[in-house]
Amino acid sequence: MEDDRYNTRAVPRAPRSEPEPHQHRQVAESFGSDPERYDRARPRYPVAMVERIVAASPGRDVLDVGIGTGIAARQFQAAGCRVLGVEPDARMAKFAQRRGLVVEVAKFEAWDPAGRAFDAVVAAQSWHWVDPVVGAAKAAQALRPGGRLALFWNVFQPSPDVAEAFSVVHRRVMPDLPRNPWAIPSPDGYSVLRAKAADGIQRAGGFGDPEQWPFDWERSYTRRQWLDQLPTHGDNSQLSPAKLDELLEGVGAAIDAIGGSFTMQYSTVVVTAARTSAD
Repeated sequence: MEDDRYNTRAVPRAPRSEPEPHQHRQVAESFGSDPERYDRARPRYPVAMVERIVAASPGRDVLDVGIGTGIAARQFQAAGCRVLGVEPDARMAKFAQRRGLVVEVAKFEAWDPAGRAFDAVVAAQSWHWVDPVVGAAKAAQALRPGGRLALFWNVFQPSPDVAEAFSVVHRRVMPDLPRNPWAIPSPDGYSVLRAKAADGIQRAGGFGDPEQWPFDWERSYTRRQWLDQLPTHGDNSQLSPAKLDELLEGVGAAIDAIGGSFTMQYSTVVVTAARTSAD
């Protein structure tokens, strides 16, 4: 559900000294190892967000960058859009194609629009695997004048008791992890990525000023549902089987201790800008 922060806000520039996630290909290419689990377990996106992106675009031809298994693409299809996907992982692309989506296998930076033009270029939980400047320039090339670039991420916002319970397990199982994703106060791990995306849009040119659109919502999880999702997270996908089993056992016990289920608060945040010209 959209909250009172729905009013658009400018996104600050990112410091350029931060490491570049799109260079970490071993993580980016790990999600296709189990596309069925990824598609089943990963959270969807707010309907209000999809509707606003569609309403703010000049038409309904959508290019989905890093389409993955097609989670967001199917939501845009349900809103009446025609969707073409670009996906570097052939395993993910094959899964999406089996679900009826049209997908071209390529890294977005090297993908050729071949004269095609779109009303919206979207990226669901994937733009941090794209070079932010090269990607924005490619998006500008693929968009019609007035078309919209919309990049969005789901951000966990756990309650204090859930955050503390998960944080304890992560500290024990993964003490060398540079960032504990459940540390209290819980940081927005995607804030730097959003700032980098906005900076890339500004540096690429051809767009108006980027804005930020937040949408708040929640989902209830059983123990089984949450443990099904955990292996699809980037850091967890790099764990050894033994470490992953230890993490799942610890988190499962933590969920049991808080009653066997919980509600996760989310904020889906969109970084977006409109194409200003055909140049």
